[in-house]
Amino acid sequence: MRGFETDFFQDKKKKIIIISLVVLLVVVSFYSFKSIQYADRLLPKTKVNSINVGGLTINQANKKIKTKFSEAPFAIRLDNTSWRNIKRSDLGWQKDHVKELAGIKQQQNPFAWGLHFFTGSQHQLSSTYDQAQVDQLVEGLGMEILQKNTTRIPTKNATIEWKKDNFVIVPEKQGTTIDVAAAQKALRKNLENGKNSLNAENYYAQPILTKRDSGLRKRKAEMNQLAKLEAVYTISGKQVKISTDELRNWLTINEQKEISLNQDEVTAYLTKLNEEYNTKNNPTQFSSTRRGNVAVPVGIYSWSIDIPEEVKALSAQILEGQNFSRVPLVESDVPNVQTNIGNTYVEVDLQNQYMWYYKDGKVNFETDIVSGKPSTPTPPGINYVTSKSTDQVLRGLNDDGSKYASPVRYWMPIDKTGVGIHDSDWQYAYGGDLWLYRGSHGCINTPPAKMDELYPMLEVGTPVLVF
Repeated sequence: MRGFETDFFQDKKKKIIIISLVVLLVVVSFYSFKSIQYADRLLPKTKVNSINVGGLTINQANKKIKTKFSEAPFAIRLDNTSWRNIKRSDLGWQKDHVKELAGIKQQQNPFAWGLHFFTGSQHQLSSTYDQAQVDQLVEGLGMEILQKNTTRIPTKNATIEWKKDNFVIVPEKQGTTIDVAAAQKALRKNLENGKNSLNAENYYAQPILTKRDSGLRKRKAEMNQLAKLEAVYTISGKQVKISTDELRNWLTINEQKEISLNQDEVTAYLTKLNEEYNTKNNPTQFSSTRRGNVAVPVGIYSWSIDIPEEVKALSAQILEGQNFSRVPLVESDVPNVQTNIGNTYVEVDLQNQYMWYYKDGKVNFETDIVSGKPSTPTPPGINYVTSKSTDQVLRGLNDDGSKYASPVRYWMPIDKTGVGIHDSDWQYAYGGDLWLYRGSHGCINTPPAKMDELYPMLEVGTPVLVF
C-alpha cells in the first residue's frame, strides 16, 4: 500500500514539473518572439513629444508624428473664443523625423521590452519648429493679450494702507488680466510637448503679495511705528512738527516689500514749508531790543530750502525709525548761512538811531548812530558783515551830483549796494533826529571811539539786522 502511494506522488510531481517546463518554454518562446518583433520596432510605451509610438516601426512612427503634428491644427483660445488655428506645418515643423527616431531605436534593447511595458520612455524631437515663425506667433499672442488686458480687471497685490488710525493689510484681489509672459511660455511648451491647444484664460495674472506674507506683516508693523515718529523741524526759531497725517501719507511699500516715501508728497510738503519760511522772499520776525517783535525785510543774508537734497535727507532720516529734530538743508549765496539768526548778531534800529552787538545772547557793544538821510536812506534788511578793512576812502555822489571822498579808519560793508558800518569823525553828535539833516549817504555812521571797540570784536559773516 505504501509503495502505491509513493508511486502516485512521484507521478504527480513529474506532471507538475513537465507542465511548469512547458509553461516556461511557452513564456520564453513568446518573450523571445516579441523580442525579435521589437528588433525593428520601438519598445512599448515609447513616447515622442507625448505621442505614443510604442510597437511601431520607425517609418510607422514617423508617419504618425507627421499626421499628429504637421497637419493637426493647434488651437489658441482667448476670451474663451478661438483666436487662431494653426497647422504645425505652417510653423516650419519638420516632416521627416526618421533620423531622430532611428537614434531612439538604436538606444533601445529589444529584450527589454517587458520592463519597458512598466517604465516607458519620453523623448523630445529637437529643432522641431522654425524658431522665427514661432517667435512671431508668440509675440503676436502677447500683443493681443496686452490689448485685451486694457479692458480687464487688473489683479491687485495685497498691500498696506492707512485705515482710521493705523496701517492694515488690504488683501490681494484676483483680477481677469492675463499674465502675458506665462501665456507665451505655455504656448511654446504646449507646441513642444505635442499638445493641440492653448487657452490663454488659464493664465490669469496672479498676485505676487498675499495677505499671509510674513514679510508684509513685518512691514506693516514698521510702517505703524514710522507714522508715529516725533519728527520736528527747527526753522527760523520755530518748532514745526511733521504731523502723523503727513507721515502716513508719505509712507508706501513696493512689490519687493521695501518701505519708501512718496517723493512727490515729500517734495510738496517741503515746497510749502519753504514758501512760508524762506528768507529770500519773506521778512524775518525778530524780537528787537526796544521795539518788541518787528518784521525785518529781505536782505542779502537769506536762504531757501534746498528742496531736492532735503527730500532725500528727510526721507532717509524718517526711514531710520528714530524720533528726530532737524534743521533743513538750505541753499544761499551766503557762506554758512543759518535758518535762525541765532544769538550773535548786530541790531541796527533806524527808528531809535541805535546799534547793538549781541554775542551769544549778551550785549557786548552798543552805541548811538547816524543813518542815511531821507534822500539816501539806509536800506532795511537782514544783511551780514561781508568783509573788514582799515584806512579806506569811501567815494560816491552827493545829492547835487558832486563827488565826495570820505576817509575812514574802519570799514565793514554789509550789503551789495555799498552800505556799511564805519567811523565818522565829521559827525559832532549821534542819535536822535540828526539823520534828518546830517544823515549819511546810506551808511551807518558810528562814533570813532566806538568803532575802536567794535571793529576787533565783530567777525566777517555776522548777521546785521537793519530795521
